[in-house]
Parts: sequence; C-alpha cells; structure tokens
Amino acid sequence: MSFFNDVVAFFTSAESWNGADGILIRTFDHVRISVFAVAVAVLLGLPIAVWLGHQRRGAFLAISIANIGRAIPSFGIVALAFPIALRLGLGFSSWPTFVALVALAIPPIFTNGYTAVREVSPAAVEASVGMGMTNLEVLTHTEIPLAMPVIWTAIRVSAVQVVATATLGAVVGWGGLGRYVIDGFAQGNEVLVFVGAILVATMSVVTDQAFAVAERWVLPQGISAKDLTQVELGAHG
Repeated sequence: MSFFNDVVAFFTSAESWNGADGILIRTFDHVRISVFAVAVAVLLGLPIAVWLGHQRRGAFLAISIANIGRAIPSFGIVALAFPIALRLGLGFSSWPTFVALVALAIPPIFTNGYTAVREVSPAAVEASVGMGMTNLEVLTHTEIPLAMPVIWTAIRVSAVQVVATATLGAVVGWGGLGRYVIDGFAQGNEVLVFVGAILVATMSVVTDQAFAVAERWVLPQGISAKDLTQVELGAHG
C-alpha cells in the first residue's frame, strides 16, 4: 500500500502541480509540441496527398511513404536529429523531438488522405462534373467532404501517436511529461515512473476523446467516420 499511498501523495501535493517542473507546466509543454507537430504534419502532407488522390496518381509514392513511416522507429529519428540540433547550436532543445514527431505524423495523414480522396465513388465525381462543376469544385465540394471521415480519423490516430511518442523527448534533454519517466528511472524512483506513465496515458485518452467530440463539428452533416468502411491506417513502429 505504501507505493499507492506515495502516488496519491504526489498527486495531492501542491508542489507537484506548481512551478517550472510541475505537472501543469509539463502538460502545457507536452500539449504545445504535440499540437504544433500535428499541425505542421497536416500542412506538409495533406494538401499533396489530396491533390494526388484527386489526380488518381502517386500510388507508389503513397505506399513508399507509408512503408518508410513503418520502418523507421521514432527514437531513431530523435537520435538522428539530436546531433544535428547540437551542430546547429540548438542545444538540448525541443527540436529533435519536434522533427521526430512531424516525421511520425506525416505517413498516416498522407497515405490515408491520398486513399480517401482516390476511393471516392466515381459515380459521385461524374455526377458533379455533369452538374457543371470545375475540376477544383469537384475536389472541394465533392471529394474532400466525402473523404473527410477517413482524413479526420487519420489525423486523430496521428495525434494520439504523437502525444504518446512525445515522451521520448525527455531522453534528449527536453521536458514534457516524459521527464517524470526518465527522471524516475535515473533516480530509481518507481513512483515517479508510474506517475509519468499515468499522465502520458491520460493525455493520450483525452486527445482521442477530444477528436471524437470535435468530429461532430468538423465532419460534413450526415457523415460520420463510424458509418464508413475504415481504410487501413498507417501504423508506425
């Protein structure tokens, strides 16, 4: 019982929540880098994927990106980015973690964005063309709305992966919630490791549920991700 009493004591202590090393600041840092990384991944990967899907081209590129995303572990990207950040004078900053998180988030967003638009029913596209829509209008008024459930699900999966993986940033000197886990291992403090794991797991669940709630406002009316056949989501090792 002593272990769980120590965990409860940690969470109920005001010192654990306040200050530069407190839960609030570390949670804010964790959320900030995760949101920024997913936003950049969407900006870099989604427009190209949607356009290639619209053109029904680039299948080889989409598959290659998905395979690369599966093959390279996130920690490997952090390890590669870390010496580069040091060489650029960025020191023990968040940049190696940020680069790894963006690289982690792009493959599922790109692959599923491409597939979602490409798999839109040809009949719906032909009907839009028959109504006199231009090429761009077919994309923005027909294909993207119909593809949005799969695209949104891909962004949701990427965001959860990014939140969980941001924990690795503590290995290269960054903060975030992973700091509790790394410091706990370094100090032989099982309570600190457990607290860090609980906080990261909670953050991942909250992220997933936030996307589920936002779905009703983001997706076109009458379309739900649950109503459509799931397209295989890019996984990452």
